[in-house]
Parts: sequence; structure tokens; C-alpha cells
Amino acid sequence: MKILVTGGAGFIGSHVVDKYIADGHSVDICDNLSTGKMENVNKAARFFNADVCSGEFKSLVLSEKYDAINHHAAQISVVESTRNPLKDAQTNILGLLNVLCAAAESGSVRNFIFVSSGGAVYGDKPNLPIPETELPMPLSPYAISKLAGEHYVRALCSDAKINYTTLRYSNVFGPRQDPHGEAGVVAIFSKLMISGQTPKIFGDGSAVRDYVYVKDVAEVNRLALASPANREVNVSTAEGTSVNRLFAIMAEIMSFDKKPNYLPKRPGEVDRSIIDNACLRKIFNFKPHYTIIEGLRETIHYFKMELGN
Repeated sequence: MKILVTGGAGFIGSHVVDKYIADGHSVDICDNLSTGKMENVNKAARFFNADVCSGEFKSLVLSEKYDAINHHAAQISVVESTRNPLKDAQTNILGLLNVLCAAAESGSVRNFIFVSSGGAVYGDKPNLPIPETELPMPLSPYAISKLAGEHYVRALCSDAKINYTTLRYSNVFGPRQDPHGEAGVVAIFSKLMISGQTPKIFGDGSAVRDYVYVKDVAEVNRLALASPANREVNVSTAEGTSVNRLFAIMAEIMSFDKKPNYLPKRPGEVDRSIIDNACLRKIFNFKPHYTIIEGLRETIHYFKMELGN
């Protein structure tokens, strides 16, 4: 199968590319390298430096006649979306529309995989874990743009007779995650703790997240390519871990004896997010294999090697 992965030089997208290539597919990557890195690009893939909002991108899709598009390219920072909601919408809504319209016009695309955010679109909900049937209540421009994207995917793919799967990720972590931005607490903690610096925790550390390992996420993308769900599917462990507990586990793995610095909570972030994975298990017959401790050990080892420790 001939596949285009947008954002394929990024953290999650590059792992998806690796999985597709290991399965024998022909894979092209489109990435503007705003956050992606060339060192993440699989050497067996063809790379195109282009923005998904551009006419250049549309020309690529029309000329190459892909069988499937996996759309990972996005503005991913909740905090940045509150600072600049217009920029967030330009990438996450208008960029997505350019991809969808190109896919429909090409006449060749038969499978579209869209990445949404189960950790954001639902908002704060009292009953956890949250199933796909729960009414989304997004609390940030980022979450709003992702939810809008889901509706566009459903409508435009249905109209163009393109099979689709929308994957609502919980908090993904693992090797290649950027430790220099605001998203990705595991990567940020890893870099600081390996360097002997004290991590910051925004709020009192009681915020709960559902952390899922990137290799499990890549496997779900493989399954969605083989058997499109034509619906939204949560990708999660359905288990919650507080930021304080996450810090404690990582500190134990690294024998780190300093205490974190607590700062005020950041705007737009939910307090508790655990999403159900019953549909994931039913539709794809898949449950994440990695425990949080196993995933953290692999991730910390990766960052130690990258930082020369």
C-alpha cells in the first residue's frame, strides 16, 4: 500500500512510519519540520518538506495517488492554543481541510486516519474512564480544533466514500518526544532529571492523566490501516496516574532525590483525564501491552543515550 504520513518526522508520526515500513508498505512523509526532526525520518521513506496548509501539499497528493493518508501533522500545545487560537485553527482546521479536500479530489485515497485528542476533547468529566459516547466539552482552542476536525473527517470522508478512523489519543509518551516544549511531561521530566535539574509541576500535582506508550499507539495505527473503524476510537490504557505519582516513579527509576518545584496551574488544562478503551479492545481486539513502568524505563533509557549519560 502507498501511504502518506503527515507529521511523519514528529514524535508519534515517526513511530507510525516505522511500523508501516516494517509491514512492507511504501511510505512518504510530509512535514514542515516546525517541530519534527530529520533524525526521526526513516531512511526507507521518501521525505517532502511541505506545510499541510499549502498548495504544494495538495499538488503532492494529487500527483502521487496515495492509497491511504495518516494525518498526524498538528499544532499540539494546549497552552500555545490559548495564546494564539488563530494559529491553532489555521493548522488544525484549515490544514486538515486542505488534506481532506486533496484526498477526496485525488480519487485514489481509500483510507484516512485522523489523530484527535481524547485527553482534551472531553473536558473535565466526573465519571471516569470516559467512553466515546460521552458528549465532548472542549476547554481549550486546541481541543475545539480537534473536535471540529473530527466532524470534518466524518462528513467529508463519508461524502467522498473514503473509509476513516479517528483516533482519540490519551497522553502519549515515549522515545523521540520533544523535551524542550510545553507538551510531553515525561520527556520534560526525563531531560531535567537526567541533567540533575529540578522539574516543575504546574498545580499541586494531583492532575491525573492516562499515559499510553508510543509503541502501543503505533500498533493501533497499523490496525486502523488494515481495518478502518469509520468512527472515533479512544486510544488509552484506561488507567490514571497523577503527575505526583509519575514524578515518583521516574525519580525511583533514576535514583533522583530532589523535590519538584510547584507552580500555578496553566490555563486550558483539565484536572482529570482517563478515557475508556472498550472500543479499542472490541473493534481492533487490542489492549496496550506496555505498563507505565515498562514504558518509562524504555523512555528514560532512550533519553539517557541521547544525552550521553
